[in-house]
Amino acid sequence: MLHDSQVEAWLREDLGHHDVTNEVPGETAGRLVAKEGGVAAGLDAAERVFDYLDVDVTERVEDGTRIDAGEVVLRVAGPAKAVLRGERVAVNVAGHASGVASRTRRAVDAARAVDDDVRIAATRKTTPGLRELEKRAVVAGGGDTHRLDLSHMVMVKDNHIEELGLESAVEHFRERVSFATKIEVEVESPADAPRAADAGADVVLLDNMSPERTTEAVDLLPDGVLAEASGGITVGTVPDYATTGVDVVSMGSLTHSAASLDYSFRTGE
Repeated sequence: MLHDSQVEAWLREDLGHHDVTNEVPGETAGRLVAKEGGVAAGLDAAERVFDYLDVDVTERVEDGTRIDAGEVVLRVAGPAKAVLRGERVAVNVAGHASGVASRTRRAVDAARAVDDDVRIAATRKTTPGLRELEKRAVVAGGGDTHRLDLSHMVMVKDNHIEELGLESAVEHFRERVSFATKIEVEVESPADAPRAADAGADVVLLDNMSPERTTEAVDLLPDGVLAEASGGITVGTVPDYATTGVDVVSMGSLTHSAASLDYSFRTGE
């Protein structure tokens, strides 16, 4: 849930201490228009911006909706000063989130063309302060959030293994977490995949492996252990990884490399 403090921070950043630009009298209406096709997201956040400014949102499409160029995705009405104060923040958050959702949908569609069961997931490579917005956008695009933060799952990474050893690292964390918390172990070679499973991993992350080596690793895993592929995977290479037998393909680029979807805010009827 987006808090008022976050909306207030966004507006304060944009308006500064003495906003003269938007000192416009009277009432007006406004609409957010897509200048290109994609997947709408962040419109709930845009609505919260206008709500905070006491501007009425009279219409908006649901996040996750496929939209075309020229389509109106949000309409507002209220004091002209407040509408103009909110429009740039609303455009920015919706554009960024819709870019993430659109990129995610392209990755999901690429995976589904090969295997209906492969999940496309985000990572923790999010913009500080915008993780909730970006993760919700991934869901709007049909993807999986993966961990929202470090408390949601234990990830035994290469640094942990370097310090403790693979088996000892898994045991170390297993003793410290709830029975309900899953443990994922990152491995960099097919041979280490069954070692991680035998040590007690619920999920084995196959990191920076080619599709061929990923397939080899998946074949070595016992039933019941999830396999995740990650590391430099692009929308273009998603189909190659979707054929390997993994359950999840995680992609940092969903959030850190998504171009904003182009929106324009126009006032008047």
